[in-house]
Amino acid sequence: MSLLSSLPESQAALLVECRRAVLATTRQDGRPRLVPITFAPDVQRDVLYSPLDEKPKSVADPRALGRVRDIAADPRVSVLLDRWSEDWSALAWLRLDGRAALIEPGDDEQEHRAAVAGLRERYAQYGGHGLDERPVLRVTVLAARSWSGA
Repeated sequence: MSLLSSLPESQAALLVECRRAVLATTRQDGRPRLVPITFAPDVQRDVLYSPLDEKPKSVADPRALGRVRDIAADPRVSVLLDRWSEDWSALAWLRLDGRAALIEPGDDEQEHRAAVAGLRERYAQYGGHGLDERPVLRVTVLAARSWSGA
């Protein structure tokens, strides 16, 4: 049984309902880098996929993004999903710790196609994006921690 498929019901619901997360990587000087991401989970494989999509970026080549450089130097990452509410009994977060890698379209075509399909299914906005030709981040989840105000 996979880690993500065995999450308690409240954590599994948070994984499904969250539309964005925050990816934490470590810069080469040791400082954290936090980037909001979209993601698609593959619970059977304990993996999250995040696109390097066509939204405006600080660099033209997505492989030159800070998060990609960070992962190349140190693949350890955390992904934080959270639910905010003025009713603090409804607050919750789920932190997934793992190892990240860049999947190029030609690396593992079956996995890359599945990742793109999952992202397009989760986010209609990606229907018009050329994700098929762009790299995707894969986070292999190794540990999960959570908290809830309930």
